[in-house]
Amino acid sequence: MNETMYLALATFCFVSSITPGPNNLMLLASGANFGFRRTLPHLLGVTIGFGAMVLAIGLGVSGLFATYPALYAVLRVAGAAYMLWLAWRIATATGLGDSGTAARPMSFFEAVAFQWINPKAWAMSLGAITAFVVPGQFFVGVLIVTGVFTAINLPCVASWAGFGVLLRGFLDRPWTLRAFNVTMALLLVLSLYPMFEDLSAAA
Repeated sequence: MNETMYLALATFCFVSSITPGPNNLMLLASGANFGFRRTLPHLLGVTIGFGAMVLAIGLGVSGLFATYPALYAVLRVAGAAYMLWLAWRIATATGLGDSGTAARPMSFFEAVAFQWINPKAWAMSLGAITAFVVPGQFFVGVLIVTGVFTAINLPCVASWAGFGVLLRGFLDRPWTLRAFNVTMALLLVLSLYPMFEDLSAAA
C-alpha cells in the first residue's frame, strides 16, 4: 500500500467515523446523560468492537453471510428491533445520570456486540475491506485497514461523547433534557432508514 492509498484510507476512516450514525448518536446522548467517565466503557467497546468486526469480516466472516444470506437478513431485523428499543430507552430517560440512578450507560461488552447489528458499522467495514485491501497482500492489508480504522475511530467517537459532556450544563432543566433525549432517539430511529429501504427493496 503506497502513500496515496494510506491517505485515501485515513480519509475514508475519518469521514465514516466522525459523521453521525447510531454509535455516535448514542455516545452523544450517553455523554450528556452520564458524563465522560461513565461513558468510557461504551466508547472503548465501540472502537474495539468495531476493530474486531473489521478484522473478522476481512478474514472471511462476510463469506458466511454470502453463503447463507438469510442469516444477514435475520441479523438486520434483530438489529433494527434492538436499536428501536435503545431509542425508547434514550427518549424516556428522566434525569442526568449519577451513581444512584437506575439508568446506566451501555457497557463495554454491549457496545462490542452492538457493532454486529449496526448497519453503518457493516457498511464501513465492507467498504474499507473491498476498497483498500489488495488481493495479493490480503492478510497484511486486512491488518493495516483494521489498525488504521481503530486508531482513527477512537478519537472520533470520543469527540461525540465529549460534546455530549459539554451539553450537560445546558440540560440541567427537565424540559431541555427531555427535548434533547427525544431528539436523539428520533435521530437514532431515522438512522435506520437505509436498512428499512433495503429490506423493502428485497421483499
